[in-house]
Amino acid sequence: MAALNFTAISLRPPEKSYVTGNHRNPISFLPGRRPMKIAAAANSVESSPTVPEKPEIELEFIGEKPGSDGSFPVERAKAVSGEKLLRNIMLDNKIELYAPYGKLMNCGGGGSCGTCIVEIIDGKDLLNERTNTELRYLKKKPESWRLACQTIVGNKENSGKVVVQRLPQWKK
Repeated sequence: MAALNFTAISLRPPEKSYVTGNHRNPISFLPGRRPMKIAAAANSVESSPTVPEKPEIELEFIGEKPGSDGSFPVERAKAVSGEKLLRNIMLDNKIELYAPYGKLMNCGGGGSCGTCIVEIIDGKDLLNERTNTELRYLKKKPESWRLACQTIVGNKENSGKVVVQRLPQWKK
């Protein structure tokens, strides 16, 4: 990994001198001023202590219906722990979140429609607790169901794997 080394350089121009006869007189462009120094960065290949990488959460999204071979399609994504909502991760990775009616009728992530329901199959401990909005919308639903727009993936310190069932209400 490349490291940055800082080196001080002077912005004062070099002194010029002229010779008159046997006498040498230096002429300075900035008489009476001290040289100004700034730090400049340069790339170096030297090894230096690396900044620890942020923990990542691996996500697997299981499709709502099995394929012709009987297996469910699986899509994968990664996210930095604690930085994004599950909804945003899915949309950023072009993973289908909404049923056909939800594509037109969703609230845009405000937690007021309930169209972004997912089921957490594995890794529930890597997500935030259910919010008040989820408690209101999902009170008669299984405990494993979450609203993707209210679910924060990770807590900035943990890492691991979360398995998500898309559109669990379609599962038969």
